Amino acid sequence: MINKEAKLDTNIFTNIQFKATRDGFGDGVVEAGKQNKDIVLLCCDLTESTRSLAFKQTFPDRFIEMGVAEQNMAGIAAGLSFSGKVPFITSYAVFSPGRNWDQIRVSICYSEANVKIIGAHAGISVGPDGATHQALEDVAITRVLPNMTVVVPCDYYDAKKATIEAAKFKGPFYMRFAREKTPVVTTQDTHFKIGKAEIFRQGDDVAIIANGPLVYQSLVAAEELSKQGIEAAVINCHTVKPLDKITLINISKITRAIVTAEEHQINGGLGGAISELMSENYPVPIKRVAVKDRFGESGSPEELMKKFGLMKEDIVNAVHEVLKLKR
Repeated sequence: MINKEAKLDTNIFTNIQFKATRDGFGDGVVEAGKQNKDIVLLCCDLTESTRSLAFKQTFPDRFIEMGVAEQNMAGIAAGLSFSGKVPFITSYAVFSPGRNWDQIRVSICYSEANVKIIGAHAGISVGPDGATHQALEDVAITRVLPNMTVVVPCDYYDAKKATIEAAKFKGPFYMRFAREKTPVVTTQDTHFKIGKAEIFRQGDDVAIIANGPLVYQSLVAAEELSKQGIEAAVINCHTVKPLDKITLINISKITRAIVTAEEHQINGGLGGAISELMSENYPVPIKRVAVKDRFGESGSPEELMKKFGLMKEDIVNAVHEVLKLKR
């Protein structure tokens, strides 16, 4: 049964709506800019792709075009934050936090600068752009940094709310978005809080903990499993750091088996974070659905998601595997 508090879109299994998470950011940062005149936005020559264009058009005097200079962007943003501004820096995730990781580490995280890092075009679903533009390691390299908060929204509304909350949040903050339009599973009224995992579906047999586009795939997989007599809880774990330890440990105690699902490398992402948490607090069998330690390639988003094992069928298979280990 769907958790009533989750307030999911009732059409997620029938008349599916598709919207990009990057559009949620674009709408959210404009709304946040209206609420706080100190918000500024910096971009590395990708205003349309990162959905920064609306902010530029609405607040032209609070927008800075950096050119292709992600390292400079991080340093300038840190300085702006120490001057009382709330900078959002935007680029493709392979470039930020990819190319400017050192500046993020020292100028932003070490200095505890109030900078919001927005990594667009993350994941394998970037499609034809290929391996060089498919960020599959960004969660790993950001969550390891002290003082950093890491969020991966599941859909348009999740991303919009996360952006508005990020503007109010104090400290270094990383958020990643997919390029492709993805199913909308939440609504304007769905609860969102940084650091709080949301239970989207109740179940006692196994917990599927997911974020990003894999939340929808997990919900569909759970419905398929239900037809097989297996009831899976589905958790939207949008905040990878800090994890919602209470919710996650409690659901593991109920189900005693976990599958994680994410559009990221199998090492260092959500699955790694959950495995670390459970090994130290409540060890249970875990199977991870993710990109299996390889680079991406060119293709259509759907082709790649299938080839790299990130679809509902892969989650269903992982559930069957983890249940064999359950005691």
